[in-house]
Amino acid sequence: MTATPLSGKELAAAIRADTAAEAAALTAAGTPPKLAVVVATADESSAWYVRSIARAAAKAGIGCDIVDLGEHAAPGAIRAKLAELSADAGVHGIILQTPLPDGAALEELAGAIAFEKDVDGANPLSLGRLAAGLPAFAPATAEAVVRVLDHHRVELTGRHIAVVGRSNVVGKPAAHLLLDQNATVTVCHSRTKDLAAVTSAADVVVAAVGRANLLGAEHVRAGAVVVDVGTNPTEDGGLTGDVDAASVAERAGALTPVPGGVGPVTTALLLQHTVRAAAGTS
Repeated sequence: MTATPLSGKELAAAIRADTAAEAAALTAAGTPPKLAVVVATADESSAWYVRSIARAAAKAGIGCDIVDLGEHAAPGAIRAKLAELSADAGVHGIILQTPLPDGAALEELAGAIAFEKDVDGANPLSLGRLAAGLPAFAPATAEAVVRVLDHHRVELTGRHIAVVGRSNVVGKPAAHLLLDQNATVTVCHSRTKDLAAVTSAADVVVAAVGRANLLGAEHVRAGAVVVDVGTNPTEDGGLTGDVDAASVAERAGALTPVPGGVGPVTTALLLQHTVRAAAGTS
């Protein structure tokens, strides 16, 4: 058995098309959507990701300002810039790109992003509202997990889903979004005993740890659906996931590819969130 690939490219294209149409309408009405990405790192993989967001924004008719504060920016300077952008009526979406300089914590600084402009769900207020089932922008990667599963008609109601990873960026918000779909969710982490026993009992496994090839065939039951959120750089300049795709593909029923799975949907959702934030201020 070879797992069916769950590509995110078709879904991402559909989201981008809808977003471009909404952006054009807003621009015609006098509210051109604008996204600001605050960067304080020299990390090349991060720089590649930011450039990809800027290119996608341009194609969708969305303004995108890359605010580079330098890799040695002080936490106070980052916070001040986020507050300044939050107060700027011409900016509708704000992303604080990671990694951050030593001494700067995303959890602390993201609170300076206005809730209404927090298009990647980083502000603790956004996360709290998400957990409470109230309107908020979810972290785009976490939302992308659910959107990919829905696009491929993977039934979630009553299913057992194991989420491997408990970060505020993916693991925790993904668990809440999956609970909203009436799934039974187990969140696994570095202290989970016998990880393979837990994940191999699940109908769906979401790998969101950031460790290359952490999960192998022994972590997946036959026929299970596997969503690989990992984007780990390889020595040849490519990307590999948190799942050992070669072995898991021989056991799973379906598997998202890396790249080409969750990633393109994440970028598309960031732009969609920006347009919706702009619509809320128009």
